[in-house]
Amino acid sequence: MYLSAHILKRLEEKRKHLNSLRPLPAVAVRKLKEHFEVEMTYNSNAIEGNSLSLRETFLVLNEGITIKGKPLKDHLEATNHKEALDFLYDLVDHEKKITFSEHLIKSLHQLVTQNIEKEWAGRYRNASVRITGTPHQPPDALDIPPLMNDLVRWVGDQQGKMHVVELAAVLQHKFVFIHPFFDGNGRTARLIMNVLLLQKGYPLAIILKNDRKRYYRVLQEADKNNYKPLVEFVAKAVERSLDIYLDALMPSSKTKEKYITLKKAAKNSPYSAKYLNLLANKGLLEAHKEGRNLVTTEKAIQRYRDKRQRKRA
Repeated sequence: MYLSAHILKRLEEKRKHLNSLRPLPAVAVRKLKEHFEVEMTYNSNAIEGNSLSLRETFLVLNEGITIKGKPLKDHLEATNHKEALDFLYDLVDHEKKITFSEHLIKSLHQLVTQNIEKEWAGRYRNASVRITGTPHQPPDALDIPPLMNDLVRWVGDQQGKMHVVELAAVLQHKFVFIHPFFDGNGRTARLIMNVLLLQKGYPLAIILKNDRKRYYRVLQEADKNNYKPLVEFVAKAVERSLDIYLDALMPSSKTKEKYITLKKAAKNSPYSAKYLNLLANKGLLEAHKEGRNLVTTEKAIQRYRDKRQRKRA
């Protein structure tokens, strides 16, 4: 098991809490879905170098506006990614059990790269590639079909054995390690990760552009078979989405926990903002990012203190 027990416990409690609120209000769900589609499209594309801002991505997707001075390719990447997400949501909504297959992977890649890499959209590469900024050399093109076949079989074997967050995180790495396509591997990897998460009742997990450097570091650690940093990194992304959903869907304001910055939280706690940041990065304190800032709640800090006291007793 790669997930720490305390993180796993929090994820399961929050997922169960979210499920207890079902059926969810249709209007609220639609707004959350729109919010997450824009946010994931922006972040996933920005990680790969897309120049559209979050606001510009919203305008392209929701208003059909062309952003002056921005490349056509950046606009197409945004609309393509949203189409891939719509396909993914539709699949989850209408399939009781999604068959994870090479066909599904190729379909998502085809949607992500259509109108950009027409010749290779949905097709495995036929030549070697090098990835800038990493020592990893992807497998030869001739090895891709058997490796992808093995990957799909591995996912089938591991379902029910590994927690879905662990499985989704490790799958993402194994996919980018193979690097089966010429382009669009990162965006496709983050989509197929969410196939598994959405089917198990978790909301869309988003890797933030602001966490790009750390994201690449944990992927490189996974290259050395050290999966724990990557799994816990993905788990925090999952927890952030759960927090956003629960905050929006809680029926009473009395039961909500107000999120505040670590700096503000430190003023009313025995811990410094630096120490709270350390706890958050270790997964010991419930916290997630809003923009560039980590936020938590006073109740989350109290839960951490109570847990420490119980251990000392």
